[in-house]
Amino acid sequence: DPSDPGDWYAAGECGAGVPASNSSWHGTHVAGTIAAATDNAKGMAGIAYGAKISPIRVLGKCGGYDSDIIDAITWASGGTVSGVPANTNVAKVINMSLGGDGACTSATQNAINAAVGRGTTVVVASGNDNENVANHSPGNCNNVISVAATSRTGAKASYSNYGSLIDISAPGGQTSTGTANGIYSTLNSGTKTPSTESYAFYQGTSMATPHVAGLAALMKSANSALTPAQIESAIKANARPLPGACSGGCGAGLADATKTVQAVSGSGGSTGGTTFTSATAVNIPDAGSAVESPITVSGRSGNAPSALQVGVDITHTYRGDLVIDLVAPDGSAYRLKSSSTSDSADNVLTTYTVNASSEVANGTWKLRVRDVAAQDTGRINSWKLTF
Repeated sequence: DPSDPGDWYAAGECGAGVPASNSSWHGTHVAGTIAAATDNAKGMAGIAYGAKISPIRVLGKCGGYDSDIIDAITWASGGTVSGVPANTNVAKVINMSLGGDGACTSATQNAINAAVGRGTTVVVASGNDNENVANHSPGNCNNVISVAATSRTGAKASYSNYGSLIDISAPGGQTSTGTANGIYSTLNSGTKTPSTESYAFYQGTSMATPHVAGLAALMKSANSALTPAQIESAIKANARPLPGACSGGCGAGLADATKTVQAVSGSGGSTGGTTFTSATAVNIPDAGSAVESPITVSGRSGNAPSALQVGVDITHTYRGDLVIDLVAPDGSAYRLKSSSTSDSADNVLTTYTVNASSEVANGTWKLRVRDVAAQDTGRINSWKLTF
């Protein structure tokens, strides 16, 4: 039930000898760390408080199944799941604050690889067993950002998993040293079923992971052309040394949001410019007529620059089918990408440079996309102009 009626259970309901438990509202807490609204005189602010969340519920009372998690990874990232309508809000980042024992199964790994191939960054919790993450999935899968948890002092939290497969550390809290040393986030006051909104301190690698997922969202906002590999690399390269101790390995250090976002903000090929963005998704019909996504530019003087930056974020299952043009306000078209039968990769996540010095800057610019061959589909997720 995606509305989350609560994950409470009675004594023995989830196994012999397992005591009763109230509802955790775990997903609500995680979501708040990523994107809780701010400037509302209550609670706390999410890392990427302007981001949008697509909540996909795969666990509930007594846990859940790998098969549901695998389907959710696929669907969230724009893949096809039999019997489920296409996702019109494809996630640029997946947060998985969940885990279980054992190796990363081939089915899970394949789903992750496909999601990353579609341009979605996958961030996962390493686990709360104080053990090597190599024995805990999906924190031990490849192609993910595996996150360990730190305490307020910047040391590995006592419960956090560790090891060579950890990529980065982030605040996860340590409530054993005081409740307020946990991570404060959104919750619900209902003990079993939903009631009123509330806030609480939790701890766990589940709480550390959304810090990194939120950072990935900030990075995509700063530079929409970033690939999952570039996001992971930048988070690691711009981490600060762990202030405290971590025996066993806690990745590249403590994630540093400010330094990381600053590092990727200039990598789209422009510095100090003004960016205009369209974030309204437009579906691209298979082997159909061209579609257009508009951006209205105002407040500029004179003509567009000779190195106009056009950032494109398109999800597509065979990008060789696509023809992409930038259309200036006067109707002039600039070819950004031609179709190619040899380009079988997914997605178009890049920045083009256009000499638009003959065009007036102000007015409505359009990104025109046409799919010229059958059998593959996609959408314009967003695009931007940087002057």
